[in-house]
Amino acid sequence: MRTRTGPIPTQTHEPSIEVSGRLGPRYGEILTPEALAFLTELHHRFGARRHDRLADRMRRRFEIGNGHDPQFRDDTRHIRDDAEWKVAGAGPGLEDRRVEITGPTDPKMTINALNSGAKVWLADQEDATSPTWENVIEGQLSLRDAIRGELEFTSADGKRYEVTATETPTIVMRPRGWHLPEQHLSFTDRTGRTMAASGSLVDFGLYFFHNAQQLIANGRGPYFYIAKLESSEEAKLWDDVFTFSERYIGIPHGTIRATVLIETLPAAFEMEEILFELRDHCAGLNAGRWDYIFSIIKNYRGRGARFVLPDRSEVTMTVPFMRAYTELLVKTCHKRGAFAIGGMSAFIPNRRDPEVTQRAFEKVAADKKREAGDGFDGTWVAHPDLIPVARAEFDAVLGEHPNQLDRQRPEVEVGAADLIDVHIGRPITAAGVHGNVSVGIRYIEAWLRGLGAVAIDNLMEDAATAEISRSQVWQWIHQDRTTEDGTPITREYIEGLIAQVLGEVDRRDGDRFDDAAAVFREVALGNDFPAFLTLPAYSRFLVEIE
Repeated sequence: MRTRTGPIPTQTHEPSIEVSGRLGPRYGEILTPEALAFLTELHHRFGARRHDRLADRMRRRFEIGNGHDPQFRDDTRHIRDDAEWKVAGAGPGLEDRRVEITGPTDPKMTINALNSGAKVWLADQEDATSPTWENVIEGQLSLRDAIRGELEFTSADGKRYEVTATETPTIVMRPRGWHLPEQHLSFTDRTGRTMAASGSLVDFGLYFFHNAQQLIANGRGPYFYIAKLESSEEAKLWDDVFTFSERYIGIPHGTIRATVLIETLPAAFEMEEILFELRDHCAGLNAGRWDYIFSIIKNYRGRGARFVLPDRSEVTMTVPFMRAYTELLVKTCHKRGAFAIGGMSAFIPNRRDPEVTQRAFEKVAADKKREAGDGFDGTWVAHPDLIPVARAEFDAVLGEHPNQLDRQRPEVEVGAADLIDVHIGRPITAAGVHGNVSVGIRYIEAWLRGLGAVAIDNLMEDAATAEISRSQVWQWIHQDRTTEDGTPITREYIEGLIAQVLGEVDRRDGDRFDDAAAVFREVALGNDFPAFLTLPAYSRFLVEIE
């Protein structure tokens, strides 16, 4: 019998992307053969590395959960100690970012954002967008039309919307994070293995492929907010995606500009390293306050009572760990020539309630005054009426200057212990627990109906604030916490609140409150802790394959 020697032959397939989602009107303008070929190349070249980085996240979360607090890395000390390197900085249209408006990319919200008077619009395909297939593709259509000056919209009641501003904000698009799949597109690799596409690569790839050249012709460029990063290795992956993409369509290296949200605890320990890996493409960092709080809870949820936070409303930007993180961010950015962009206060005006509106103006003004005074170069708002409030606070500090990059903050010294100093000294109240259950269920219900940014009790809620709400409940239960009046926070107690909330909301035909309650139970009351509530909710309720 003859023995075969040499390599064992393996079957190879041509990598491909297949569309399994429903094709609506004009979807073919986005899902063109050329665009799908580009998505195929992105997945072929970077998909495996994405999975490696997600595995790294799990290992790091396991280590922190088992008592290994994060530290500043010894193996990258040379990057932090080298004072010479700088990031690319602002691209055309990003020189002044003092007020940025955030919001989803449906036609009405796109037009409102472009008419808002903000300097920048964060066109959000991430936490402010429920990732229904319609939202994913029709958001791309809105952006395509807006960039070409072709967008208009007529509502069901006959009201017509169009872009009327003579100067529109610079668009910075935010794709979904590395963890989220896009199950309406499937990628088959060379071995014949088929898997869901990456939401990050789909959102980035479709927007970049269709719009980069037009954005450059408009005097701007392909700019991105990068969400949920946890390490400099993840930043390096994005940088390689950017470099390949620029080469693929034939634009100069460094045309892309990225602003990274520092919204996870591990990333706070690697800000300089993240800037370094993205230095040819980086414009700055943003203080993603809500996801940062969620990340603290997620990583320390099992580490005992010392790491339990009180009511969500008590976790303000002035508590020790939030103060340390934001001051370190400003210092780090300005050291490297990067913009530091502040976060979003959740308070929003109510045009039918002057008292609520006045309170929102006061809260937002105080928040933006603090950020401008700390050295931030700009900030976020969630509502057009808040733009003058925020602008006034930054104008008072910036004057005619476009930024504060020359403010170096040498007095700021932040150690590893400061970033995890979560002692606040405030109680958990019954109202706080009820509020978390109520916000969690009401937000998830809207999310299941395709809404990603929702006004609830005069606060703007998105996926990040819902994550805080459900993760606090999970932690309070598993750490045997009680409310201020001595009531144990148990599963049974929360079940009673779920029933109460379902009795309080206005029910209507076709609502998703029962499904929302089921999702909330899974992510807040289960023994396991899903890394993101959007993962099980997406798989169970938003995937509609033709």
